[in-house]
Amino acid sequence: MRAARLAGARGGFRGIIYIFPWIIGFIVFQMYPLISSLYYSFTNYTLGRTPVFVGLENFKFMFMRDPHFFQSLRATLLFVVISVPLKLIFALMIAMMLNKAIRGIGAFRTIYYIPSILGGSVAISVLWRVLFFRNGVVNNALASVGLPAINFFGSPGAALFTLSMLTVWQFGSSMVLFLAALKNIPQELYEAGRVDGASRLQMFFKITVPQITPIILFNTVMQTINAFQEFTSAFVITGGGPLRGTYLYGMKLYEEAFSKYKMGYACALSWLLFAIILVVTASIFRSSTKWVYYADGGD
Repeated sequence: MRAARLAGARGGFRGIIYIFPWIIGFIVFQMYPLISSLYYSFTNYTLGRTPVFVGLENFKFMFMRDPHFFQSLRATLLFVVISVPLKLIFALMIAMMLNKAIRGIGAFRTIYYIPSILGGSVAISVLWRVLFFRNGVVNNALASVGLPAINFFGSPGAALFTLSMLTVWQFGSSMVLFLAALKNIPQELYEAGRVDGASRLQMFFKITVPQITPIILFNTVMQTINAFQEFTSAFVITGGGPLRGTYLYGMKLYEEAFSKYKMGYACALSWLLFAIILVVTASIFRSSTKWVYYADGGD
């Protein structure tokens, strides 16, 4: 009995040794920066100077005296509301198109996934800028067929919508998950629907959508979190303009931290963003009890 306990203790110690590098990395590169940023959010900390504890002053300034805070928050909320639903709808449409047993379907699936491999990089943002600027590829194509040019970045609403389309274009990860969910739907349900005389539209809303609601929930949560943290497209394509219509929260954070070097205030902004994402995510999960269907009852 004692020998067995000793062997178990040795095995546990050996396991700790194996994961020790990960533990060190987690503490140094995740836990310490997280705790430090929470502390700095309550300080007046300019890069290169000693932090001075100021309590809630950063948050008071944020809500009462910062002229651009609510602009960035409003632009970010609009960006999330526009981009996330459109991205999920588009991803589901493409997944349904690719859920066919036709020749070469694997190649088509790979092609449609490529935009997500490229991701929201600087290069893709520059490409989007070249495509949609006033003298860009899209307007040149419109001019070639006698149509007037569109100033995609001429107004705050149009610019924000154009940035949202870049996010929608990167639908590959959501599409793959939807495709996997569609393949797991029992075909007997569709056969029963046809026997009952249900139309394709009825089967979509009564069979397909309820069966894939867990994946809809997952995609909604993940894409919402990503949208709240968007930065690259707004920074590269519009610089936050026009009239700060695309001045996303990520740009506000970047400006405070790396242009003004106000690290304490930037940490306060980041923790507020964390709180907003937490509340929105919790709200989505709370609402899921009314619209997400689990075959096993959710246990």
